[in-house]
Amino acid sequence: MRIRKIITLIDEARQEAGHVAEPPLRKVATAAVVGNPFAGCYQADLSSLVTASEALGREMSEIAVAAMGGLPVQSYGKAAIIGLAGEQEHGVALLTTVFGNVIRDAVGGGVAWISSFTKRAAAGSAIDIPLAHKDALYVRSHYDGISIMLPDAPLPDEIAIICAYANRGRLNARVGGLAAGDIKGKDGLV
Repeated sequence: MRIRKIITLIDEARQEAGHVAEPPLRKVATAAVVGNPFAGCYQADLSSLVTASEALGREMSEIAVAAMGGLPVQSYGKAAIIGLAGEQEHGVALLTTVFGNVIRDAVGGGVAWISSFTKRAAAGSAIDIPLAHKDALYVRSHYDGISIMLPDAPLPDEIAIICAYANRGRLNARVGGLAAGDIKGKDGLV
């Protein structure tokens, strides 16, 4: 796929409500803005997008993991903004298991499914990428997200595909649920 640009956002929260976080919460989102070969026309077979997502995901996840600065990754998520000449399904095709497996592998694996969100929108639209624990979805402290806005993307004939990582749960998380230290990691739920 033709990549026009790659953008990485680092969001590091060091304190919340007067409580210093140790370690700080680092969230990273890396977006690749690519040409949409099916913009403006219907294409029944989207398998070429699924196939292309593997190499794209590998390059993006390497950049995102490097931006984590050596911190271990506990959460991940993925998203896509499809330019207005495309279909939402084009972004979904780029976020299938093929893409997901690559972003899992970049952090040494994970058994939980990867939360995702897609939408059609004009350049400059914001998107919220959901985050959840990589080994157990029921870890409530890790229900989070990272918001990004790409000022000049996607153009109508482009797609912005995004992977996101975080090193821990929300700051001051205290609403119960399964604790990260109690994960069994067998089924992706608990």
